Amino acid sequence: MTNMISVRNLTKAFEEKMLFENVNLTIEHGERIGIVGANGAGKTSLANILTGYSKQDDGAVDVRGSVGYLQQSTEMKASNASSINGEFLKRTKELGMVREYSGSETHLSGGEKLKLSLAKIWAANPDILLLDEPTNHLDLKGVEWLINELSSFEGAVLIISHDRYFLDRSVNRVIEIEDRQVHEYVGNYSDYRAEKKRRYDEKLHHYHVQESERKRIEKHLASLENWSEKAHNDSTKQEGKKEYYRMKAKKMDKQVKSTRKQLQKKLDDSGIERPKDEQKVRFQFQESTGHGKRIIEASDIAVRFNDRTLFDKTSFYIKKGERVGIVGDNGCGKTTLLRLFVEEKECSEGEVWRSPSLSIGYLSQDVHDLPEDKDAIEALGYITRDDIYQAKTILATMGLERTRQTIPIRMLSLGERTKIKLTGILMNKHDVLVLDEPTNHLDLPSREQLEETLMEFGGTVIVVSHDRYFMDKMCDRLLVHEENRFHRVEMGLSEYETKKKSTTDPTSEEQKMLLENSISAIISEISLLPPGDPKIKELDVELSNLTKKKRES
Repeated sequence: MTNMISVRNLTKAFEEKMLFENVNLTIEHGERIGIVGANGAGKTSLANILTGYSKQDDGAVDVRGSVGYLQQSTEMKASNASSINGEFLKRTKELGMVREYSGSETHLSGGEKLKLSLAKIWAANPDILLLDEPTNHLDLKGVEWLINELSSFEGAVLIISHDRYFLDRSVNRVIEIEDRQVHEYVGNYSDYRAEKKRRYDEKLHHYHVQESERKRIEKHLASLENWSEKAHNDSTKQEGKKEYYRMKAKKMDKQVKSTRKQLQKKLDDSGIERPKDEQKVRFQFQESTGHGKRIIEASDIAVRFNDRTLFDKTSFYIKKGERVGIVGDNGCGKTTLLRLFVEEKECSEGEVWRSPSLSIGYLSQDVHDLPEDKDAIEALGYITRDDIYQAKTILATMGLERTRQTIPIRMLSLGERTKIKLTGILMNKHDVLVLDEPTNHLDLPSREQLEETLMEFGGTVIVVSHDRYFMDKMCDRLLVHEENRFHRVEMGLSEYETKKKSTTDPTSEEQKMLLENSISAIISEISLLPPGDPKIKELDVELSNLTKKKRES
């Protein structure tokens, strides 16, 4: 196969932090590679070096062919007329753009802007794709389009992502940046997690074997030293034989020193250190109590921008303690709906009622609204000793090291900025958490721990997210945008999609019709039989089975 990218002895530091050193990589034509690692590990820095946006401190990079680079949290600049060609417009339609793009980004959602960037990259027909968090802000339709396009793309693909569903569907090799080194794994995300655990368990086993051997030898040494000390003491008590016992003691000393030397050499040769435990991240949302069953109600609400209606004639309710996911195409008004809940926007028509004493914590998807010249604590605005101590503790438990808390926010990764915003929510007691793409930019351990914590949160959670794993685990109810309005659905995302597919699948409809015809035929046959006929019992069993099948379909 043809080498598309060769990396030799690559080293990069950011300010005083070493990101990675002596990295060697070969990426071949047709490979599908996922790049993972903790927030701040250097994933985006590696991407910027490979695409020439920044320079390495040492080492060499050889890239053969053109690169289509989707930068993290991209804000696509308005395309000039020449860039809006037929291929570009074709791609925007395939991605499910709500409206045709004319060059203006007025009122475009984050997902729509991302789709424009993806369309521009695909229209350029690059040899290599390097996509940094490509599913952030993408709706379900956009994610499926991207997965399908990647499967047919002939060149090399590198994807920086924390989206577990997307990585499972799109890559066959994983590169992890950890502790300034690059570790490679064969397979998709699930394969990587399984293999990483196997390597950890194997290394931990070897470490325990080494430590058991160390303790055994040290115990033996302690015994020898006791014998040596006793021999020295005995040599002073023996009349006429002091020299003999002195020589015996010296011989014992030599044996102890020789054994200790052998032990040290054995430990130096093995050099097995205890494997580092995976980063542990802890979230703990405080919650207040009270309020009745229904805490939010929407009555015939509508939102319009100029001559465009996002949604209309929408009514629904949300109860205390529910976990509700909001689902719909990019640009349909999901973020706008959240802003209605937190009173950042007003309805064009209708009314949103909230329980009067409701406390809402709102996490927006914009990570660029923090003051970039301030550090984390300054940005959060805490001034009392207790608040500062608590905020620093929360940041540390989320994986933001103390040294990272004191540098300007402009020097932090987008995931680290998200953790700062989450800290602001964690510091307060809330009844309701309104979360707009909460897993965007978070590393994998942080995503998984956030899921666990939200499952334990006793309040209400309302979330917009493109992360299927997160949505399936988190939300047992949905507000779905269809036919220009949101409506409430009493099930989770996967169940809803399965049911929706079955109702639109012609094969499924045909099977239902056959079942109904069979049921009608049996009922007719039973009605013609005389009372007490033994065949009635047999037909009743068959009718019961067919009715059950119809109900399940």
